[in-house]
Amino acid sequence: MEADAPLSDRLDDDDYPAYTMGRAAEMLGTTPGFLRAIGEARLITPLRSEGGHRRYSRYQLRIAARARELVDRGTPIEAACRIVILEDQLEEAQRINAEYRRAAHKASGGSETGPG
Repeated sequence: MEADAPLSDRLDDDDYPAYTMGRAAEMLGTTPGFLRAIGEARLITPLRSEGGHRRYSRYQLRIAARARELVDRGTPIEAACRIVILEDQLEEAQRINAEYRRAAHKASGGSETGPG
């Protein structure tokens, strides 16, 4: 999203990199090292400010929070990151499938509110 977009648009954007590493770690109840580790495991890739500082979006914080839950239960960080990636891919595939089912149902003459 463009930096000169209205503030209200940026605040509503789940992908807007609004949080510094320190604030993100504080919100998650973890350390900046944990955020660096999940970045190294390629679970999330924070955006960088003009000064090179990591910035995180709300979406990335949700992903990081899920990884932290798994790590807190004893899952190694690399495995936790892989699990979260697979969960995210599954959720996206299910969303796409639901869209296809709705479109097919609508194309066959059914209503959008009917069973699908």
